Amino acid sequence: MTTSHSLAAERLTLGYGDRAVIESLDLAVPPGEVTAVVGANACGKSTLLRSLSRLLAPREGRVVLDGRQVHRMPAKELARTLGLLPQSPVAPEGITVLDLVCRGRHPHQGIFSRWNRDDDAAVAAALEATRTADLADRAVDELSGGQRQRVWIAMALAQQTDLLLLDEPTTFLDASHQIEVLDLLTDMNRTRGTTIVMVLHDLNLAARYADHLIALAGGRLHVSGAPAEVLTEEVVRAVFDLESRIIEDPVSGRPLILPIGRHHVRPQGLTA
Repeated sequence: MTTSHSLAAERLTLGYGDRAVIESLDLAVPPGEVTAVVGANACGKSTLLRSLSRLLAPREGRVVLDGRQVHRMPAKELARTLGLLPQSPVAPEGITVLDLVCRGRHPHQGIFSRWNRDDDAAVAAALEATRTADLADRAVDELSGGQRQRVWIAMALAQQTDLLLLDEPTTFLDASHQIEVLDLLTDMNRTRGTTIVMVLHDLNLAARYADHLIALAGGRLHVSGAPAEVLTEEVVRAVFDLESRIIEDPVSGRPLILPIGRHHVRPQGLTA
């Protein structure tokens, strides 16, 4: 099992150029749980993840990992605790699956240390967990979208971090591969205790797979908590400007959002 770590944003303000994207944000990531960040397009979800992983420096406030500011931590030290899978990562041309997954061990290599049995074991376990061992000698750019995503997750697994941030890990995947990737992340959480933070667009998948939801609106935290607390008709209306009905998911027992478009309102007096 992994070690629990506290990751939090304190009065965090982020932006690009003259444009502020996140303003005065306070939040805490529940350790050992799966957290999904949801919100409308351009509300700051990916920007938040970039700052939590130290890729984007705050204008104000700070990101704190176990009481230390991540932007002041040595890069390799941070990478041994926190991993990031960005949106649409690009592999070097011609690199094989095995070579890419092995790169996940880079944070564990010192100036004088050599590749050892622990590295071999970590890579083999990552390939097995993601069912990509049979792809080890294939070039990454020859794989399907679902296979590539599993390979990137294998690299993150090989890194053996206790915290893993993923920016839209299901984007561009069909329904089957979306479920496959989210099941794999759930396995990581349940078997290793890995804290997962992921940006998701699909509210119903977020409700089904996450223990904790963070809903952003207008660059601010609108609400956070368990799916049943966050995904209400009022919140969906406020955050997504969308009318909906919320029912119980017959599979998971979690909230299930039924969007209502202008053409989907049943005329009065008409029964099912």
